[in-house]
Amino acid sequence: MNIYEEIRIDHDKQRELLDKLVDTSGDTSLRDQLFKELKEELEVHANAEERHFYKPLITNDMMQEKARHGIAEHHEIDELIEKLEETDYDSSAWLKTAKDLKEKVEHHLEDEEHQFFQLSGKVFSEKEKTTLATSYRKYMKENIAV
Repeated sequence: MNIYEEIRIDHDKQRELLDKLVDTSGDTSLRDQLFKELKEELEVHANAEERHFYKPLITNDMMQEKARHGIAEHHEIDELIEKLEETDYDSSAWLKTAKDLKEKVEHHLEDEEHQFFQLSGKVFSEKEKTTLATSYRKYMKENIAV
């Protein structure tokens, strides 16, 4: 496995959780469970990605701006999660914000998969791609509760 395959596994999980989350309604245990699972997944994934994907790229002239942009999008996602935490589950504003979060995350995943991965593939050696994958997955396993 290389770093791209490892990250894609988590991206697919995030897409699935987002789809399920925006299909919920009201103050239910299912909405609460999905939101908490998604929140943890996004937080741990962002940390792992910043350490084991963006950090090695930030010193590369070709990738520096892309890496900074990706990290900035992680912060925008964090802000939407905070907004959801401050809103009642049964409020119509909650579902609207959840849909905004879904849109933002999906845009971010598309950016990474269709731009960052190809460009960074020219920066990393095959050995680096494998080594980064190992350290990324190790971080995810150590930090995710589920």
